[in-house]
Amino acid sequence: MATNLDLEEQEQLDQLKAFWNKYGNLITWLLVAILGSFAAWNGWNYWQRDQGAKAGAMYDQLDKAAQGGDVDQAARVFADLKSRFPGTAFAEQGGMLTAKLQFEKGKADDALATLGWVEANATEAEYQAIARLRAAGVLLDQKKYDEALKRLDGIKLNDGATEFGALVNDRRGDVLLAQGKPEDAKAAYTKAWTAMDAKVEYRRLIDAKLTALGAAPAAAKAEAAR
Repeated sequence: MATNLDLEEQEQLDQLKAFWNKYGNLITWLLVAILGSFAAWNGWNYWQRDQGAKAGAMYDQLDKAAQGGDVDQAARVFADLKSRFPGTAFAEQGGMLTAKLQFEKGKADDALATLGWVEANATEAEYQAIARLRAAGVLLDQKKYDEALKRLDGIKLNDGATEFGALVNDRRGDVLLAQGKPEDAKAAYTKAWTAMDAKVEYRRLIDAKLTALGAAPAAAKAEAAR
Protein backbone atom coordinates (compact mmCIF):
# COMPACT_ATOMS: atom_id res chain seq x y z
CA MET A 1 0.00 0.00 0.00
CA ALA A 2 2.80 2.28 0.95
CA THR A 3 4.52 1.53 -2.33
CA ASN A 4 1.42 2.48 -4.35
CA LEU A 5 1.09 5.75 -2.39
CA ASP A 6 4.76 6.51 -2.93
CA LEU A 7 4.35 5.87 -6.64
CA GLU A 8 1.31 8.20 -6.78
CA GLU A 9 3.17 10.94 -4.91
CA GLN A 10 6.15 10.51 -7.22
CA GLU A 11 3.90 10.84 -10.25
CA GLN A 12 2.40 14.08 -8.87
CA LEU A 13 5.86 15.37 -8.10
CA ASP A 14 7.02 14.59 -11.64
CA GLN A 15 4.00 16.41 -13.04
CA LEU A 16 4.72 19.44 -10.83
CA LYS A 17 8.35 19.47 -11.96
CA ALA A 18 7.30 19.28 -15.60
CA PHE A 19 4.82 22.13 -15.10
CA TRP A 20 7.42 24.27 -13.35
CA ASN A 21 10.03 23.57 -15.99
CA LYS A 22 7.58 24.80 -18.61
CA TYR A 23 5.98 27.75 -16.82
CA GLY A 24 8.23 28.49 -13.85
CA ASN A 25 10.14 31.37 -15.39
CA LEU A 26 6.95 33.03 -16.63
CA ILE A 27 5.31 32.79 -13.20
CA THR A 28 8.42 34.12 -11.52
CA TRP A 29 8.62 37.14 -13.81
CA LEU A 30 4.93 37.86 -13.34
CA LEU A 31 5.35 37.79 -9.57
CA VAL A 32 8.39 40.03 -9.80
CA ALA A 33 6.46 42.49 -11.99
CA ILE A 34 3.45 42.51 -9.66
CA LEU A 35 5.54 42.89 -6.52
CA GLY A 36 7.71 45.47 -8.26
CA SER A 37 4.67 47.50 -9.26
CA PHE A 38 3.34 47.35 -5.71
CA ALA A 39 6.68 48.46 -4.31
CA ALA A 40 6.93 51.22 -6.88
CA TRP A 41 3.41 52.45 -6.02
CA ASN A 42 4.25 52.54 -2.33
CA GLY A 43 7.54 54.22 -3.13
CA TRP A 44 5.79 56.81 -5.31
CA ASN A 45 3.29 57.63 -2.56
CA TYR A 46 6.11 57.97 -0.06
CA TRP A 47 8.06 60.15 -2.47
CA GLN A 48 5.02 62.35 -3.05
CA ARG A 49 4.46 62.77 0.69
CA ASP A 50 8.14 63.45 1.24
CA GLN A 51 8.26 66.00 -1.59
CA GLY A 52 5.14 67.71 -0.32
CA ALA A 53 6.48 67.95 3.23
CA LYS A 54 9.80 69.42 2.10
CA ALA A 55 8.14 71.84 -0.30
CA GLY A 56 5.72 72.90 2.45
CA ALA A 57 8.60 73.64 4.80
CA MET A 58 10.25 75.81 2.16
CA TYR A 59 6.99 77.64 1.52
CA ASP A 60 6.77 78.42 5.22
CA GLN A 61 10.23 80.03 4.98
CA LEU A 62 9.08 82.05 1.98
CA ASP A 63 5.93 83.15 3.79
CA LYS A 64 7.94 84.34 6.79
CA ALA A 65 10.24 86.32 4.49
CA ALA A 66 7.20 87.87 2.79
CA GLN A 67 5.60 88.81 6.10
CA GLY A 68 8.86 90.45 7.10
CA GLY A 69 9.04 92.33 3.78
CA ASP A 70 12.39 90.73 2.91
CA VAL A 71 12.00 90.59 -0.87
CA ASP A 72 15.53 89.33 -1.53
CA GLN A 73 15.19 86.44 0.91
CA ALA A 74 11.77 85.56 -0.52
CA ALA A 75 13.23 85.51 -4.03
CA ARG A 76 16.09 83.24 -2.92
CA VAL A 77 13.74 80.78 -1.24
CA PHE A 78 11.43 80.78 -4.25
CA ALA A 79 14.35 80.13 -6.60
CA ASP A 80 15.27 77.08 -4.50
CA LEU A 81 11.64 75.99 -4.24
CA LYS A 82 10.96 76.10 -7.97
CA SER A 83 14.28 74.38 -8.69
CA ARG A 84 13.76 71.47 -6.30
CA PHE A 85 9.97 71.09 -6.30
CA PRO A 86 8.64 72.64 -9.52
CA GLY A 87 5.66 70.32 -9.84
CA THR A 88 4.11 71.10 -6.47
CA ALA A 89 1.29 73.48 -5.60
CA PHE A 90 3.65 75.09 -3.10
CA ALA A 91 5.86 76.27 -5.96
CA GLU A 92 2.88 77.83 -7.72
CA GLN A 93 1.64 79.52 -4.54
CA GLY A 94 5.19 80.58 -3.74
CA GLY A 95 5.47 82.23 -7.13
CA MET A 96 2.28 84.21 -6.56
CA LEU A 97 3.41 85.34 -3.12
CA THR A 98 6.90 86.29 -4.30
CA ALA A 99 5.56 88.26 -7.27
CA LYS A 100 3.17 90.17 -5.01
CA LEU A 101 6.01 91.16 -2.69
CA GLN A 102 8.30 92.07 -5.59
CA PHE A 103 5.66 94.36 -7.08
CA GLU A 104 4.99 96.00 -3.72
CA LYS A 105 8.71 96.64 -3.30
CA GLY A 106 8.97 98.33 -6.70
CA LYS A 107 10.53 95.40 -8.53
CA ALA A 108 7.98 95.16 -11.31
CA ASP A 109 10.25 93.40 -13.81
CA ASP A 110 11.14 90.75 -11.22
CA ALA A 111 7.44 90.30 -10.48
CA LEU A 112 6.72 89.79 -14.18
CA ALA A 113 9.49 87.21 -14.45
CA THR A 114 8.13 85.33 -11.44
CA LEU A 115 4.58 85.41 -12.78
CA GLY A 116 5.92 84.26 -16.15
CA TRP A 117 7.37 81.19 -14.47
CA VAL A 118 4.00 80.39 -12.92
CA GLU A 119 2.29 80.84 -16.29
CA ALA A 120 4.71 78.46 -17.97
CA ASN A 121 5.05 75.84 -15.25
CA ALA A 122 1.86 75.71 -13.19
CA THR A 123 0.16 72.33 -13.45
CA GLU A 124 -3.29 73.80 -12.82
CA ALA A 125 -4.96 76.08 -15.37
CA GLU A 126 -6.37 78.25 -12.58
CA TYR A 127 -2.90 79.26 -11.41
CA GLN A 128 -1.85 80.01 -14.97
CA ALA A 129 -4.90 82.23 -15.45
CA ILE A 130 -4.38 84.09 -12.17
CA ALA A 131 -0.71 84.65 -13.02
CA ARG A 132 -1.69 86.15 -16.39
CA LEU A 133 -4.31 88.38 -14.79
CA ARG A 134 -1.82 89.69 -12.25
CA ALA A 135 0.85 90.15 -14.91
CA ALA A 136 -1.61 92.25 -16.91
CA GLY A 137 -2.04 94.46 -13.85
CA VAL A 138 1.72 94.94 -13.56
CA LEU A 139 1.99 95.76 -17.26
CA LEU A 140 -0.88 98.23 -16.93
CA ASP A 141 1.02 99.96 -14.15
CA GLN A 142 4.05 100.12 -16.48
CA LYS A 143 1.84 101.59 -19.24
CA LYS A 144 2.58 98.61 -21.48
CA TYR A 145 -1.01 98.39 -22.62
CA ASP A 146 -0.66 96.17 -25.68
CA GLU A 147 1.32 93.60 -23.70
CA ALA A 148 -1.29 93.71 -20.93
CA LEU A 149 -4.08 92.97 -23.41
CA LYS A 150 -2.09 90.08 -24.89
CA ARG A 151 -1.73 88.60 -21.41
CA LEU A 152 -5.49 88.85 -20.91
CA ASP A 153 -6.19 87.37 -24.35
CA GLY A 154 -4.12 84.35 -23.39
CA ILE A 155 -6.34 83.45 -20.45
CA LYS A 156 -8.36 80.30 -21.09
CA LEU A 157 -11.53 80.13 -19.04
CA ASN A 158 -13.62 77.10 -18.15
CA ASP A 159 -17.31 77.27 -18.96
CA GLY A 160 -18.17 77.68 -15.28
CA ALA A 161 -15.57 80.35 -14.51
CA THR A 162 -18.08 83.22 -14.66
CA GLU A 163 -16.70 85.23 -11.75
CA PHE A 164 -13.13 84.96 -12.98
CA GLY A 165 -14.22 85.95 -16.46
CA ALA A 166 -15.75 89.07 -14.92
CA LEU A 167 -12.40 89.96 -13.36
CA VAL A 168 -10.65 89.49 -16.70
CA ASN A 169 -13.10 91.83 -18.44
CA ASP A 170 -12.81 94.33 -15.61
CA ARG A 171 -9.04 94.42 -16.02
CA ARG A 172 -9.46 94.65 -19.79
CA GLY A 173 -11.66 97.70 -19.23
CA ASP A 174 -8.94 99.27 -17.08
CA VAL A 175 -6.37 98.80 -19.84
CA LEU A 176 -8.66 100.10 -22.58
CA LEU A 177 -9.56 103.15 -20.53
CA ALA A 178 -5.87 103.87 -19.93
CA GLN A 179 -5.37 103.62 -23.71
CA GLY A 180 -7.94 106.35 -24.21
CA LYS A 181 -10.68 104.05 -25.52
CA PRO A 182 -13.65 104.82 -23.24
CA GLU A 183 -16.30 103.16 -25.45
CA ASP A 184 -14.34 99.90 -25.59
CA ALA A 185 -13.76 100.17 -21.85
CA LYS A 186 -17.52 100.59 -21.27
CA ALA A 187 -18.19 97.40 -23.25
CA ALA A 188 -15.63 95.46 -21.21
CA TYR A 189 -16.91 96.81 -17.89
CA THR A 190 -20.49 96.00 -18.89
CA LYS A 191 -19.52 92.39 -19.60
CA ALA A 192 -17.77 92.25 -16.25
CA TRP A 193 -20.75 93.76 -14.41
CA THR A 194 -23.20 91.38 -16.12
CA ALA A 195 -21.13 88.29 -15.36
CA MET A 196 -20.40 89.21 -11.73
CA ASP A 197 -22.81 87.86 -9.11
CA ALA A 198 -24.87 90.70 -7.62
CA LYS A 199 -23.96 89.48 -4.12
CA VAL A 200 -20.24 89.98 -4.74
CA GLU A 201 -19.05 93.27 -3.23
CA TYR A 202 -16.56 93.85 -6.05
CA ARG A 203 -19.45 94.40 -8.43
CA ARG A 204 -20.05 97.79 -6.82
CA LEU A 205 -16.59 98.88 -7.95
CA ILE A 206 -17.39 97.90 -11.55
CA ASP A 207 -20.67 99.80 -11.19
CA ALA A 208 -18.74 102.88 -10.07
CA LYS A 209 -16.44 102.66 -13.10
CA LEU A 210 -19.41 102.48 -15.45
CA THR A 211 -21.09 105.37 -13.64
CA ALA A 212 -17.95 107.49 -14.05
CA LEU A 213 -18.13 106.79 -17.79
CA GLY A 214 -21.78 107.79 -17.93
CA ALA A 215 -23.04 104.22 -18.32
CA ALA A 216 -24.40 103.37 -14.86
CA PRO A 217 -26.07 99.92 -15.06
CA ALA A 218 -28.93 100.93 -12.75
CA ALA A 219 -29.71 104.03 -14.87
CA ALA A 220 -29.64 101.96 -18.02
CA LYS A 221 -32.10 99.48 -16.50
CA ALA A 222 -34.47 102.24 -15.42
CA GLU A 223 -34.42 103.81 -18.88
CA ALA A 224 -35.03 100.45 -20.56
CA ALA A 225 -38.02 99.85 -18.30
CA ARG A 226 -39.78 103.08 -19.39
